[in-house]
Amino acid sequence: MKNRTSTPSAFSLVELSIVLVILGLLVGGVLAGQSLIRAAELRAISSESSRYRTATQSFRDKYFALPGDMSNAIAFWGTDAGGCPGSTVRTGKTETCNGNGNGLIDNCTPEMFRFWQQLANAGLIEGSYSGTGTTSTNCTHAIRENSPNSRMGGAGWQVRSLGVSVGNTEIFATNFGTANLDIGTPWVNGTNTFNAGAFLKPEEAWSVDTKMDDGLPGRGSVIARFWATCTTAAANTDVSAVYRLDQSAIACSLMFANAF
Repeated sequence: MKNRTSTPSAFSLVELSIVLVILGLLVGGVLAGQSLIRAAELRAISSESSRYRTATQSFRDKYFALPGDMSNAIAFWGTDAGGCPGSTVRTGKTETCNGNGNGLIDNCTPEMFRFWQQLANAGLIEGSYSGTGTTSTNCTHAIRENSPNSRMGGAGWQVRSLGVSVGNTEIFATNFGTANLDIGTPWVNGTNTFNAGAFLKPEEAWSVDTKMDDGLPGRGSVIARFWATCTTAAANTDVSAVYRLDQSAIACSLMFANAF
């Protein structure tokens, strides 16, 4: 009697179809999960900006001043022993310095950082901030260094007063009022002092702008940064421009004008 060697049988078409369906479900689940995470991050922009506005209003109601600009801050939290203004970063420090009391969060000054420090000192936001920047100008690396991180991946917040901006190759010529909130990623460019790098696709920026404001990048309270790549504007004065919704690259960050 001849020995017969058994050979493994091949997958049937039904079995292959089941495997392909399972793989498709797994891939679809991963993509759907990523989409849900991104949607939650976009919603965080709105909730975080609202939280900081509410905290600032509560601070003004209690101390009759803007945090950071407060002219009698040391009476509440003590004097920074490192000097006013200082440049040494010391995590967890509550001692602070007085602001100049002009009703603004002056750009490229320690007021930008004492804003967050004094909000935390007052128990109105979480976190611990040193109250100073990491360079003598207090401008470079402003995002995410002694200012809050965002749930939006890699992004952070900063605050400053621009007033009526004349605009440049990145910022629309618009009125930013007493103080504006910026959200972006760390971005450094030599002499440029407005460090809030792009972190959103134009469609994502449009979505946030539409839900919170008017959907126009150069008007209202939500203003897009990097107008040349994020919007259809031909110049920084073209505030009637719209977002480049056909652009899939990361090209935008956001500024919240007249935040306080």
